[in-house]
Amino acid sequence: MNDNTTAGSPASDTSLPGDGYVGDPAVRAEWDNRYANRQQLWSGQPNGALVAEVAGLTPGRVLDVGCGEGADAVWLARGGWDVTALEVSGVALERAAGHARDAGVAVRWVHAALTEAELPPASFDLVSAQYPALLRTPDAAAERALLAAVAPGGVLLLVHHAGMDAQQTHDSGFDPADYVWPSMVAALLTDDWKVEVNEQRLRVAPDGGAGAHHTDDLVLRARRLR
Repeated sequence: MNDNTTAGSPASDTSLPGDGYVGDPAVRAEWDNRYANRQQLWSGQPNGALVAEVAGLTPGRVLDVGCGEGADAVWLARGGWDVTALEVSGVALERAAGHARDAGVAVRWVHAALTEAELPPASFDLVSAQYPALLRTPDAAAERALLAAVAPGGVLLLVHHAGMDAQQTHDSGFDPADYVWPSMVAALLTDDWKVEVNEQRLRVAPDGGAGAHHTDDLVLRARRLR
């Protein structure tokens, strides 16, 4: 996973906004609890697939979907990107804003669910969703929100753990049928899009952090043509 005073009018500095959360309170509580149970949930390093895929891109406006504790957002900002970072967990956002302040970079934090955030449509040169926990709905709301945020000429980069979509329901309550996977987004791409990467590859994983045991990534990179 991976956070303005209200959604749609994000703060332009690294300070944490007041609580203007937009989304399902139960989802927020679930992720707040998960973060609160660990002093640090993730590695604190940018995701390997993001680093690899962004290498050849010219910095512009980027949306970091599910920014978590902010490692990707801070890395992107250091690289010259104009970063908007979205997250459902206020606990994660507190940490992310602190990391941005420590790094001396500016990030717009949006405390909202992707499908509820009032994001400017078709305005991001890069939409990055690294292992997002996006809930699946009959109208494919999350998938369509990802695509709608990308500007013409921009790139959608969606990365997930390979094999998770085929797992059995866990005793913990995790059911892969409840979530959005890269294949579902790829299925919605029209002639307005060019698929540049759609593959499974060995994961370049930072040391430590939840999810470090996953060995392979599914990487979908698609460019919006118009």
